[in-house]
Order: sequence, then C-alpha cells, then structure tokens
Amino acid sequence: MQMPNGAERRPEDAWGTERGGDVGILTFHCADNFGAMLQAYGLKHFLRGQGVQADIVRYAPLFMTGRYWWAPYVPASGLRGMAWSLLNMGEKFFQHLCARREFAARKANMNRFRREYLIDLHQPKIRLPSGLRRLPYRTYVVGSDQIWNPDITFGLRRVYFGAFQSAWKERVVSYAASLGSASLPPRYDGEFARLVRHVDAVSLREAESVPYVKRFHPGEVAAVLDPVFLLERPAWEAIERRPSRTGYILVYVTERNPRMTAYMEALSQRTGLRVIELERAHMAVGFPTELDRSAGPAEFLGYIHGADYVVTNSFHAAAFSILYQKRFLAFAHSRTNARIENILRLHGLEDRLCWAGGDIDAPVDWEAVRARTAAEARKSGAFLLKSLCQGAE
Repeated sequence: MQMPNGAERRPEDAWGTERGGDVGILTFHCADNFGAMLQAYGLKHFLRGQGVQADIVRYAPLFMTGRYWWAPYVPASGLRGMAWSLLNMGEKFFQHLCARREFAARKANMNRFRREYLIDLHQPKIRLPSGLRRLPYRTYVVGSDQIWNPDITFGLRRVYFGAFQSAWKERVVSYAASLGSASLPPRYDGEFARLVRHVDAVSLREAESVPYVKRFHPGEVAAVLDPVFLLERPAWEAIERRPSRTGYILVYVTERNPRMTAYMEALSQRTGLRVIELERAHMAVGFPTELDRSAGPAEFLGYIHGADYVVTNSFHAAAFSILYQKRFLAFAHSRTNARIENILRLHGLEDRLCWAGGDIDAPVDWEAVRARTAAEARKSGAFLLKSLCQGAE
C-alpha cells in the first residue's frame, strides 16, 4: 500500500492497515445513552448496507466516558468548579450504590450492545487525539449527535471537526452534526470558524442551525435526518429486546415536566394501563410508576415497540415512536425542543407535540408518514454518499 507522499506504508505504521475500513466514524458511541448509541448504529449500518466499509473509531475521551462511571467524572476548572465536581461525584456514587444491581445491569446492557453492534474489539481504545494519527482511514464522518455543542464536549473539540494529524486522512464529512441550538454563543465564533474549515462537506441535524454555519463555511451546508431514520423498521426490530411485560404506557423523561406528569397520570387512569419509566429515578415523574434502570439500547427499542402508548420529551423516543408507528405524545423540552419540533413537522405530525393538551388517540395516516420518512431518508442518504464519493474521485 502507498502512503499519500508515495512512501511505502509499513504494517506497524497504523492499526489494522490491511483490515481497516474505508471510512472512520467519529461520534459519541462511547456514551451510555440510548440515542447516542442508536444513531451510531444507524449510521454505520446504513453505510455498510451501501457497500461502504465503515468502522466506528473507538475514540473514548474521559470527558465523554467519565460521566457514566460509578463515581462520575466531570471536567471542571477553578476551586468552585472542582468542589462541585467532587460533590457531584459523591452524590451520584451514592445513588448508583443504592441501585447497584440495576446500575450494573444497565452498564452490562450498554456494553453488550456496544460490543455486538458498534465497535471492533481488535481496534484499540483511544483516549487522546494523538492516538488517531496511526489509523488508516482516508475519510472520516463526524457525527451525528451534538458533537459541536461545547456544553456537551466541555468546549469545542478539534477531533469532532476532523482537525487532527493523520498521514492518511484526506477528507472529512459531517453527517447530522448538532450545535445543540440554532447557533453558538458569540464567544465561540472565531474558534468555530477555524475548526469548521477542516470539514469538506457539512450537514446538520437541525435546519435552524444552517444559517449560522453558513456564516463560516464556504460550501454547501445541508440539513439531514438523524441516522436512525436511514434504516427502516425491520432493521431495528432485528436488534431489539422486547420486555416480558405487556399492556403499559412507556414514559421516558429527560427533563421534569409537570404537564407531562399530569397527562400521563390521566392517561393511566383512563386506560387502566400501568406506567413504565426508563432509566432516571432522579427524574421520576412523581406518579407511581414501574421503573427500569437496567435498559440498554436494545431494551429501549423493545420497550417502545411493545408499548400501547409512549409519552416523552426525548427526541429519540419520539423518533422511534414514529418508526414503530406508536400512539405517542411528545412534550416540549426547555433546551432541545427545536429538533423534536423539526422531526414532527417534517412528518406532518405537529399535533403530536403537546403544549397544553393533546389527543394521543387521534388517528394518524401512517402510510403517508412512512412515505415522508422514506423520501427524506433518500435525500439524506444521497447527500452522505455523494459527499463520500467526491472524496474518492
């Protein structure tokens, strides 16, 4: 094999030179989070289905993985920040210890999914950007997820713009990258402008962010679907784990919402169905629920598939409710509501966003919804494949 400068590439120069894929994906696969892992699976599985040998790079920096430890680590600066970090570490460790069986089971389910569907265990885990230098990929896809949200990554990170040294890197494509909002605070403008120049083709998850990024990137900036929509329902059913329980309302809470609590309680009383809540006891909605803190991504899919109703303020719970054609309502989120509104509007399901009321039993033309998903997925997939092919010309 030849290196870009014409020198012969030695087997020891890079990990897996003879078995490395065409494309390396840099995303939040290392986060113990349903949406992060499922979007990573969707992107990898879609590309491989199109004949692209795509691998998820095992980049697992401590600022991402530390927050999911038994005693969570959160980067902090200054005495006040460090004091808060230590207090948070102690408080969360105590919570995890009190629910140690469920927490250990959840970690096991997350790791199982990651091993089976996302990563190649022969590839070394990389903690620092310098570890990316030896990888053999010529093209990198950064995204999706909130890779350009400095609140998530504790500042803008060069790796998620492809701005790192590598002898073989030739092209960087962002797919469904998210800022977490329509724009970044002005103090990030200069740094963002410098970093986004490393990205050859840019696509974003939220259409509202396109004007901001266009200020700094000279090329096309497209809005595309979250990768979970690139796969059809049978692909997700193939990896789900259905619960033994039946006859339930699934509630997935990412932020306390009194109106959602009241609605869920009324729905449970009206239907006689029990309520199952996933993952976060400290965000429990207040009404008596059955709590499952052990679920991983496969179990998350199974719970949505098996539910009679889904009530949530999570983007990915709403997304999979659409894919699984469930009776659902999505409630507004104070910080990330734009993406929920976007995906509902795109599918003609604006009435599924509940502000002050909502009819969860209102009929839905699911065939029309499926057609919209398919049309948008074709456009999004075409943008991604075109962007990759341009790098191969």
